[in-house]
Amino acid sequence: MGRLAKTVVMVGMMGAGKTAVGTALARQLGVEFRDSDEEIVRAADRTIAEIFERDGEAFFRARETEVIARLLRSTPCVLSTGGGAFLAALNRALIHETGVSVWLRVDLDLLWQRVRHKTTRPLLRTANPRATLRTLYEARLPFYAEADIVVDADEHLSVEGMAARVVEALSHRPDVLAQGVGQ
Repeated sequence: MGRLAKTVVMVGMMGAGKTAVGTALARQLGVEFRDSDEEIVRAADRTIAEIFERDGEAFFRARETEVIARLLRSTPCVLSTGGGAFLAALNRALIHETGVSVWLRVDLDLLWQRVRHKTTRPLLRTANPRATLRTLYEARLPFYAEADIVVDADEHLSVEGMAARVVEALSHRPDVLAQGVGQ
């Protein structure tokens, strides 16, 4: 089996499957799975909501960039980022220079099906969460479109099947993944 030469950074909307597909992808590639939000929570010993409340979003975003930069410098892995991480130009540049971004592109209806019953999505605690999701989705699409690789979700594929689809997309990038990995 080949070797992962760069960290694969999963980007996309909440509910896109960054954590689930990223975990399966890491397993298929035989590398570690990391989550930037979990790294921030562990370092701060507070939830993201608590960080936002106590220190503000700017503080959180600065820590997020530090964590992403640190993980990109370490052993290549699969890294899941929060939905807002790829909106920052500095994060996009760091990821593009050192890793490879993979946008899990999911249509709005499927995203809504996945997130509508979740209580862990503070951005959707609004009077009209579907409209809020649409607004976020439309605002973020141009940023996600800057990803190095786009992999379209298929609601009929399992998580493992989606991870295999990402491996296939990565196999066309010899700077990231040597031929033969995951096959």
